[in-house]
Amino acid sequence: MGHREDLLEGAKRCLLAKGFARTTARDIVKESGTNLASIGYHYGSKDVLLGEAYVELVSEASVGWEAEFSSPPGSIERFEELWTSVVATVGKPDSMWRLSIEIIAMGDQLPAVRDYLAQQQSEGGRGFIAMLMGVEEPTVPDEQVATLGKFLTTLMTGLIAQYSFAPDTAPSGKELTEGLRHLIKAAGYEAPAG
Repeated sequence: MGHREDLLEGAKRCLLAKGFARTTARDIVKESGTNLASIGYHYGSKDVLLGEAYVELVSEASVGWEAEFSSPPGSIERFEELWTSVVATVGKPDSMWRLSIEIIAMGDQLPAVRDYLAQQQSEGGRGFIAMLMGVEEPTVPDEQVATLGKFLTTLMTGLIAQYSFAPDTAPSGKELTEGLRHLIKAAGYEAPAG
């Protein structure tokens, strides 16, 4: 690996151990075996590096989600499978998703991280849509990202908050799906029973 990759791996380990606010550039350098100048050269700043490290952790956490789908794309059953997979990673006691709560709470103190992650959030929505609909990410229209993508990422943020503060009462994928069925029915549509 080169310095860029070493820095990214070191930053990921630091985030998991210390979070955003307590991780220093020196921590990353020590963990990666690189030097301070490498951070500026490869990433521009420590905050941008931490943002990229977080996005990489999110990507790694979501790797297995799609492999577990057996129901038709776009179906309410697929919705339940997706959120059951998400809950399996969010609900772990040592889940990396707790970092999301930190950046929400401290975003004003870490503006470069917040801004970088805000830019990446729409791509997260695109990824959720691709899994739910069974399509490739590049084919998801921007109009869907601006609506369904935002809905799904908002649901994800709420789920992370629930598991961070009250894991014993946080919803399962099945409960989220039942809630969606009630919402669909209240809107005048009938969702198929699962």
